[in-house]
Amino acid sequence: MSGGARPEMEALYPFLYSGGSDLPAVLAQVRASTVAKAAEITELRRVIAGQDSGRLAAAAAEAAARFAAGGRLLAFGNGGSATDAQQLATLFLNPGSGARPLPAFALANDTSVVTALCNDIGVEVLFARQLAAIGTSSDIAVGLSTSGNSENLVRAFEEAGRRGMLTIGLAGYAGGKMAELDSIDYLFVAPSASVHRIQEAQTTVYHVLWELTVAAVAGLDRP
Repeated sequence: MSGGARPEMEALYPFLYSGGSDLPAVLAQVRASTVAKAAEITELRRVIAGQDSGRLAAAAAEAAARFAAGGRLLAFGNGGSATDAQQLATLFLNPGSGARPLPAFALANDTSVVTALCNDIGVEVLFARQLAAIGTSSDIAVGLSTSGNSENLVRAFEEAGRRGMLTIGLAGYAGGKMAELDSIDYLFVAPSASVHRIQEAQTTVYHVLWELTVAAVAGLDRP
C-alpha cells in the first residue's frame, strides 16, 4: 500500500502505510495518532475561545435581534462546508429543549437552483445570486470556508453587505480573502493549516453561536 501513497497521507495515517503485520505496533500507532489529533483540536479550540468568545457573544446578540425583527439565517459553503451550513440551518430549525424554531436555510440544498446557476452562469455567483433574490436587511448571512478564499463566498458576502445583512464568516488558515473583506461583520478564524482540524473547530464555533443565539432569542421573547 505504501508504494503509491502520497507523503501527506502517510503523515496523517502512518499506520496504514507501515507495510508490516505487527498488530500491536499498528494499534500503538493508531492510539498515538488519535491522541495527537485530539490534542491538536483541543488546543485549537482553546485558542479560538481565548480570542473570540466576546465576539461570539456579540454576534449571537445581533443575530437574535435580527430573528426578533423577522429575519432569517441563510447559510452557505462548498463541499464539506456546505454540509456544515446545512447542519447549522437544521440546528436553528429544530433547536429542541423547548426553544422555538427559527427560520434558517442552507443555500446549497436546492439542487435545481445550484445546477442552474453553475451551468448557466458560473459557480462564482452561486450564493450571491440567491442572496440578491431573497435576502433582506433583516437577514443573517453565514458563510463557511476552510481556506477563506472561495470566490463564491467572497461575492456572497459582498452582496450580503450591500443589502445590509448581518454577515458572519468562518474560515481557516489566516482567513484568506475573507479576512480582507469589509463586508463581513464577524469573522471567526481557526488558525490551522489542517483542513480536518479547521472543520472540527468550525463545528464548535457554529454550535456555540447557535446556542448563544437561541438563548438570546428566548430572552427577547420573555415578557
